[in-house]
Order: sequence, then C-alpha cells, then structure tokens
Amino acid sequence: MKVFDAWRTWADAEPALRDRLPGEVVDQLAVVYDAAAEWHGDQVHPAGEPYVEHLMQALQVAIEAGGVTSFDILAAVVLHDVAEDTDGTLEEIRERFGATTTELVAAVTKPDAAPGEDPAAVRAGYLRSFEDAPADVLMVKLSDRYSNVQALDTHPRPAKQAQYYAETVRWFIPLADRMPQFTALFAEWQQHFSHLADKADGQG
Repeated sequence: MKVFDAWRTWADAEPALRDRLPGEVVDQLAVVYDAAAEWHGDQVHPAGEPYVEHLMQALQVAIEAGGVTSFDILAAVVLHDVAEDTDGTLEEIRERFGATTTELVAAVTKPDAAPGEDPAAVRAGYLRSFEDAPADVLMVKLSDRYSNVQALDTHPRPAKQAQYYAETVRWFIPLADRMPQFTALFAEWQQHFSHLADKADGQG
C-alpha cells in the first residue's frame, strides 16, 4: 500500500515541488503553507504528530497521486482544515488567497451542528454532499482523507480505527471510484486494513 509521508515540512516538500510545478506556483504555495502553519499553530493529530505534517501529506497525495498542478486546488488542500479547526475564517482565506481556493475550502468544511441537531445526522449530510461534488472538490477531500487513513493503525483509539475504516469504505471508496487517479490507491488501502472490517460492523 502506498504511503505518502516524505513531506513533513515545507523544507521537505519544496525541492520536489520545484521539480513538478512552475516556480511562481511554488512561491505562492510557500505563502499558503506559512499561513496554514500559523493558523494551526501547535495543533497535533491524534497520534501526536504536528498538524502541518497532515497538510503536507495531503499535498503530496494531491500532487503525486492526483497529478494536480492547479494553484487553487493545491492551496485548498493545504488550507482545508483552517475554517473547521482554527480561528481562521473563510473570509480571511478569500482576502488572502482568492475566491476559487475559498470555495473549495468551504466545500470540504464540515458544518457545526446547530442547537437541537443530531451531530451524527449533520456529519452524514456532510458526507453525502460529496456524492454530487465537482471533481476539484473531490480531489481536495480525497487527498485529505487518504492522508488521514494511510496510517490508520497509529490512531491511539482502536474503536476510532474501526469507525474510520467503516466510514471510508461506506463513503469514500465510491468517491474514489469516480476519480481514476484514486481508484487503485483506495482499493489497496481497503485491502491493507481489511482486518478492521469485522471490528467496524455496525459503525458505518
């Protein structure tokens, strides 16, 4: 199974990016990375790694698996969790990085449950929204998702491993089947973590 973890910081990513992308795009992405790193601050992922490592992994997925060269899509990959997980806003992203990037970030940002709403129902509605999403939105979301689940066995909570497996199989494998760049990647992932299928019964 392919794992994208060579880029943990901007310094790791930059040489490879300059081999693949126009110089002006790399320079713009450096500004995006700095903004994302500032917004996320000292946040960490569940296994304890700095949050920016997840952003760099997702960027590597988008470029190496997805073949993306568009600044707006790549910027959205790096910024995809800002509005959801930091005090940064979509308006701030729009002011700094433009409308197209912001629309992509908005499309992958999970809404908060309103008072009286069932959070599980809100999440299901959010996941369902990707069924009819444009290809650029799917590119951002699938890059994010693959980064999140490629090392699923490092999550400190076994129940969460099973839940993430079930959710990915239920919602994201069909989405990957719509994107030829990701079909085999997610199929290999599903096989690699198939031991979680029994544990995931009833959680999808």
